[in-house]
Amino acid sequence: MDLTNENTAYLKKALPFWNQLTEEQKIMIQNHVIPRTYYRGESMHGTSQHCAGLLLLRRGQLRVYIISESGKEITLYRLFDGDVCIFSASCMMKNINFEVYLETEQETDILLIPTKIYHQLNQTNIAVSDFTNQLMASRFSDVMWVMEQVLFTSFDKRLATFLLEQSAIDGSNRLNITHETIAKHMGSAREVVTRMLKYFQSENMVSLTRGEITLTDRKKLQNLAK
Repeated sequence: MDLTNENTAYLKKALPFWNQLTEEQKIMIQNHVIPRTYYRGESMHGTSQHCAGLLLLRRGQLRVYIISESGKEITLYRLFDGDVCIFSASCMMKNINFEVYLETEQETDILLIPTKIYHQLNQTNIAVSDFTNQLMASRFSDVMWVMEQVLFTSFDKRLATFLLEQSAIDGSNRLNITHETIAKHMGSAREVVTRMLKYFQSENMVSLTRGEITLTDRKKLQNLAK
């Protein structure tokens, strides 16, 4: 596939192992990488059904999440401009047997190195293998942090942390987000989120309107999140 000069330049910048590739390997990536655009709210894939490959996020925002047997979602981590998603190629890796889903939170542009190509690079180039191992370790660390929060941290602290993180992502104290969306991120029920948000409002930490939450006392939220 013919890439624009901009996409080619991004590949060279985004892949830390680029300079350790042979010329043949560089050409192989350039010939097979797939540029794609997704609109906000699109579900990209689950790993057991689609093993896409190594995903490079050029622009946008992705939510990586799992779904429990009861149907509850919980966000493992989010990806932003310049991030790389290794779980989208996890079917080629041993002992990865849980489903991970990706959903766009904003219009998103990606470059996708197909699994077959990335697997070949991973098997034949030590720099690629090292990058894969480091990225997998980093992502599993993110996952373990979420699991630790769910198991050992009270819901009010988790919710305060989420609201502050969302505020940082949006760059505003006014969050255009529903209680249902928060529940999906946190692996909880909408009713639980609503009940806790109403408590936060009674303590003057937030102000609630339909489809919107305004952080009115960040200091109180920060103290609660500690």
